[in-house]
Amino acid sequence: MPQIKSQKKRVITNEKANERNVAKRTRVRNSVKKFRAAVAAGDVELAKKLLPETISLIDRAKSDGVYKDNTASRKISRLSKELYNLESANK
Repeated sequence: MPQIKSQKKRVITNEKANERNVAKRTRVRNSVKKFRAAVAAGDVELAKKLLPETISLIDRAKSDGVYKDNTASRKISRLSKELYNLESANK
């Protein structure tokens, strides 16, 4: 444990920031799971509705520093590709 006052404060603020980041990451994962469940069920309309919401969460997490730029772009790209493949299969 730190002995210096500023370092004690730093430990507390890091723990709070970690909790916030974990919550943001969890929100993104849950949204992705809902989207993928809609894709697996073949529900194009629901998937179309959930994709922008999921992308928004990923972008917000990226801007807050939870995800790096390339990681966020890769996630968005893969989700968009899943929706495109679903739409193509249903035509």
